[in-house]
Amino acid sequence: MNKKIKVTDDILDQQLDILPKEIKFCKTCVVSNQRPRILWDQMKKGQCSACDYAYEKDNVIDWDEREKLLQKVCDQHRSKDGSFDVIVPGSGGKDSGMVTHKLKHKYGMHPLTVTWAPFLYTDIGWKNFLALKDHGYDNILIHPNGELHRKLALLAFDLHGDAWDPFGYGQQALAYHMSVKYNVPLIFMGENGEVEYGGSLAHKDTFEPAIKDWSEHFYKGSSVDNLLQAGLKRNIFTPDEIKSSSFDLYTPPPVEDLERVGTEMHWMSFYERWTPQWNYYYAAEHCGFEAAPDRQEGTYQKYGSIDDRLDGFHWWMAYMKFGICRATYDASHEIRDGHINRDEAVALVHKYDGEFPIRYWKEFLDYLDITEKEFWYIADKYRRDLVWEPTKAKFSGYSPEAQYKLWKLKEQVE
Repeated sequence: MNKKIKVTDDILDQQLDILPKEIKFCKTCVVSNQRPRILWDQMKKGQCSACDYAYEKDNVIDWDEREKLLQKVCDQHRSKDGSFDVIVPGSGGKDSGMVTHKLKHKYGMHPLTVTWAPFLYTDIGWKNFLALKDHGYDNILIHPNGELHRKLALLAFDLHGDAWDPFGYGQQALAYHMSVKYNVPLIFMGENGEVEYGGSLAHKDTFEPAIKDWSEHFYKGSSVDNLLQAGLKRNIFTPDEIKSSSFDLYTPPPVEDLERVGTEMHWMSFYERWTPQWNYYYAAEHCGFEAAPDRQEGTYQKYGSIDDRLDGFHWWMAYMKFGICRATYDASHEIRDGHINRDEAVALVHKYDGEFPIRYWKEFLDYLDITEKEFWYIADKYRRDLVWEPTKAKFSGYSPEAQYKLWKLKEQVE
């Protein structure tokens, strides 16, 4: 990669400065108020906004009426000649498999699936991608420019505390580009993560997010342009590189193009109750989806976020920033879905949350072209004093085992 400057003390994650100064844990699930944008105790039950929304899902929302709305949307957009009439972005995972199959077989649509490739496919991720395609769906697979993508990932890891962000940019924007390219107005994605996992409720009662909110809700208040300018300043990108048309795919198409086509994105979770475990069973039955052979590091389940070898570090950096990791999110949703109780969730969090993703650590270091020392330098600059405190252990190396001895969480869910 020929980087002249690797890491700095700079942080562009704008979420961190506005988080609550006192840690609280939800009394219903196991998430804390350190999750960005989560709202707290609106129903005076000591619970988070995701649990408030789960109550609405079970007691307020009329899902029969929502299904009628979905049918109406499909009736408005369904092609009469079999041409593509809906864009479905996805990896071939459980969620995109369920959405694609339902749109085609229940609602009579003609979906075009589009995939923004993971950084490094896992064996099971590639197998599931092929399985969905081979179950009767057209697909466009996009691999971004590998050299530029790596540089973006390095900058995102250093400046956002999350190397995953360049994947997120492309994953979100690609469907909109395909909508314009193929003149297909309708896009269907999976869940509204802000309401399902706790976050902004700005789009709780709507079927799509405003593009102007993407940066705040999805990308830590920063953007690919911020990374490009930082990369230029550090000599990671050349002036010619940041002019590359490759970066067009990381941002939405021009507004005038979207308006010309009439592009609109819909969350399937707006129309039917979103239950990740149910999606897994559905995709396994109808789309050839298979769970991973082993549980995912940092959690106890085997069927979510299993496509990318680098995915575990996206979740693990949340542990550095917020003191909560992947098992917290999985267990909290399963409480809301009625699959486990809170005592079971607490036990799962204590056992798995924050587990280091050692399986692909070397590949993560190689992909970003950083050393173990640089990795921990970046990780440690995202440890907030509110969440972490040093132990009395002495430095004994850069292995995860040695580094874990140096710090401990100040508070854990009980």
